[in-house]
Amino acid sequence: MTDSETRTDQPPFLHDSYLAWCEEQPVPTIEGFGMDLAKLKTEKWDLYGMNGAICLLKGRDDYNSIFCFELTPGSKSRELHHLYEEIIYVIDGYGSTQIETPDGSKHSFEWGRNSLFSVPLNAKYQHFNGSGTEPARLASVHNFPFLIKLFRNEDFIFNTERDFFERLGPNGYFKGEGQMIEIRPGRHQWETNFVSDITNFELKDWAARGKGSSSLRWVLSDSTMGCHTSQIVPGTYKKAHRHTCGTNVFTIDGEGYSMLWYEGKEDERVRIDWDHGVVVTPPEQMFHQHFNTGTTPSRYLAVQFGTVRYPMISAKMKKWTSGNDTSVKDGGNQIEYEDQPADNHAIWLEEMDKKGHLSEMGEIFEEDHIRASNYGKPAPK
Repeated sequence: MTDSETRTDQPPFLHDSYLAWCEEQPVPTIEGFGMDLAKLKTEKWDLYGMNGAICLLKGRDDYNSIFCFELTPGSKSRELHHLYEEIIYVIDGYGSTQIETPDGSKHSFEWGRNSLFSVPLNAKYQHFNGSGTEPARLASVHNFPFLIKLFRNEDFIFNTERDFFERLGPNGYFKGEGQMIEIRPGRHQWETNFVSDITNFELKDWAARGKGSSSLRWVLSDSTMGCHTSQIVPGTYKKAHRHTCGTNVFTIDGEGYSMLWYEGKEDERVRIDWDHGVVVTPPEQMFHQHFNTGTTPSRYLAVQFGTVRYPMISAKMKKWTSGNDTSVKDGGNQIEYEDQPADNHAIWLEEMDKKGHLSEMGEIFEEDHIRASNYGKPAPK
């Protein structure tokens, strides 16, 4: 007899299997435009053997979401494996992860603040906190929402015994070794399973995205979860751009802020100030622009469903074929400096002047005129 033949209640209508699953979990579910994962309240989550929280960002898509995990001092997670893919970004603390591959061999690597890694699909793994006194915080960006909506069966996702040998990569990938795949600016990739520190990894120039801009895409465990790290040098900021929803942007280091707005609603801009551990997920086609207001390079990490290797949906195939660094005037998704909201530069420049930091944007903007027109103060010496 089938479920439908025995059901006495009404069949589902407009049902979201992921949100329903979230409601059944014993941990906080937190919603917001942006949130600080370093400070979120977490609760015991037996499913994972860690403390955790479910993070529902306003700009998320139908394919990915975020869990925030905390390993208490001296603790370890359960031994896990699952059919969803995830990118793990270490927010704070240090420890290690042990992975068992299908042939029974085990691989361990040690991680710390700003490490990045992905466990190959359905491989068995376990996380360990390396400190006996301090907790460790991990951000897991995953495509579990897509799978639970598709299969509607938690047991199948967590308890299927199926090996994916092709996802493992060379043994050196578990130690941080990798391969550089050079294509063109904005598409260069480093393929591996583990990056020990994304703050010091050499990025590649991408001048089309802004003065002094650089970036690098990470291919982790041959996953369909894509991510990249970008850098903004002191005295500059990025050009504004927009894209599909579901791109989770984490502040790694540096001082600055992001400005977000919809086309035609520049007077309703939203400002998000950076701090390590803060994540913001811009909603569908919402312009966003990243500003460095410090004296050191600033980096951020963006994680989403779909990669330049496996775009997954047609909108991302189009985005990564063309349009990512093409002006909106030419059918792309980027606003050139001369076309950005008129006071964006003035807001940034006044903040730089108040801090006594030098601008490197003078060759693009008439900054003395902007100062005189907006706040009447001379440039810092």
